[in-house]
Amino acid sequence: MVDGYAATLEAADPYCLDPGEAAALLAGHPWKRFAVLGDSVASGVGDPVPGYVEQAWCDRIRSELAEQQPDLCYLNLGVRELRAAEIREQQLAAAVRFAPDLVLISAGGNDALRRSYQPDAVDAELGAMITALQEAGADVITVGMFDVSYAPSFPEPVKHQVGERMRMLSARTAALSARLGAIHVNCTGHPAERDPASYSADGVHGNLRSHSICAALTIRRLGLHLTP
Repeated sequence: MVDGYAATLEAADPYCLDPGEAAALLAGHPWKRFAVLGDSVASGVGDPVPGYVEQAWCDRIRSELAEQQPDLCYLNLGVRELRAAEIREQQLAAAVRFAPDLVLISAGGNDALRRSYQPDAVDAELGAMITALQEAGADVITVGMFDVSYAPSFPEPVKHQVGERMRMLSARTAALSARLGAIHVNCTGHPAERDPASYSADGVHGNLRSHSICAALTIRRLGLHLTP
């Protein structure tokens, strides 16, 4: 539970966690070493929003996991602007050395934002990371991100192309995760992605309300994974 949670606007937000919901979903979870790989989505870029918990989404997931496992160890390797190949090259070895039992990977968004996006190459990079981390003993979470073509920074002439690529990345990541037995969290298509108020002042990154929503979706998906 996050301090002061019940006093925030977040508690009344239908897309966010209800008070006590995370504790119920994660009760008895087995994870003690949580690692995060990725880009700015992983690292936690996002503006605060009054009334919402001031934690980036992966930090929020860590806090909720730690409520059930107080000795939880956490490593966030996320660095903004990285493409999938750079994430694998720069972060995978360190993540494996950490010996995680739970890993979240957020990768491919910076590839899909560009016309040079190569879906098969991104799939190969994601697949290599998922497989290596599973072989190291970790449960792996993958993410279908918000379709940021709805963000205010994208001019009308490019919104359609960016949206097509972002939705393709999401669908392919979901299919790859299903093949490899990863835990997939689908944020793509959520109503909040279409709301300009969901984005930070930079006009492209989600703000901390968006982070709270994505944390709720992830924790609910983990709860489903833990259900016998």
